[in-house]
Amino acid sequence: MIQRLKVFVLMAGLTALLVILGGYFGGQQGAILFFVLAAVMNFGMFWFSDKAVLRMYKARIVSPEDAPELYQMVDRLRQRAELPMPTLAIAPSEQPNAFATGRSHKKAVVCVTAGLLKLVDRRELEGVVAHELAHVKHNHMLVSTVAATMAGAIALLASVARWGAILGGGRNGNRNPLALIVMSIVAPLAAMIVQMAISRANEFQADRTGAQIAGATEGLSSALQRLDAYSRKIPMQVTPAAAQLAIVNPLAAVRGRGFTKLFSTHPPTEERVARLGELRGL
Repeated sequence: MIQRLKVFVLMAGLTALLVILGGYFGGQQGAILFFVLAAVMNFGMFWFSDKAVLRMYKARIVSPEDAPELYQMVDRLRQRAELPMPTLAIAPSEQPNAFATGRSHKKAVVCVTAGLLKLVDRRELEGVVAHELAHVKHNHMLVSTVAATMAGAIALLASVARWGAILGGGRNGNRNPLALIVMSIVAPLAAMIVQMAISRANEFQADRTGAQIAGATEGLSSALQRLDAYSRKIPMQVTPAAAQLAIVNPLAAVRGRGFTKLFSTHPPTEERVARLGELRGL
């Protein structure tokens, strides 16, 4: 119920932003037009955002015949988590990573990268898969996927606002271009902060539940440290909007350290590992 409320708030926020922008450029008619656009985007985000995310990662859905060992592992762990069998997908990236998407338990998708299957051992892979199933169990996927798609839409709106400022924008050309510049900066920043808050809280919860599903904390702890190290060495080509869905930040290699860490959508790996260490024996 809480996750559905978050989705409603995100969609309402996007609708309000579009209506304001439409009114700014085209008055009442512009506001109505952008309201219709928001309705279409919200419909698309709810029903098709999982497909959009898979495209962002260039992932393909696989069958039991394509990846029998992975399928058997996921099937065993999802039974332990009391979940329906999710759709499985593999992204071609050599960076080891994984994410879950989908709007419900029955429509869930668990995706791993080719690098994950190559660079971690079985115990670590179980920990990662259990973590993603925990996202499914807590219905994190819809909120995170909608937030990712919304961030992409807001980035597009920011681009529109910048061009509006350059061209002297606004209805009748009498709007303050400074306001558009501020909007082009503040809107993506706000979307990033929302993503950060959602992702950090969800990752800690999924770590805890994932360890319970796997039956141990060591596999996930080891995997998090390994994935964090590889993410800094092996770049991944994915849009920033979709990065927060992954178990570790896939853009760590290009984002670096320092000030940018303040705006990371993922909690520090050291803190995640430390919290998992506190769960041993539970």
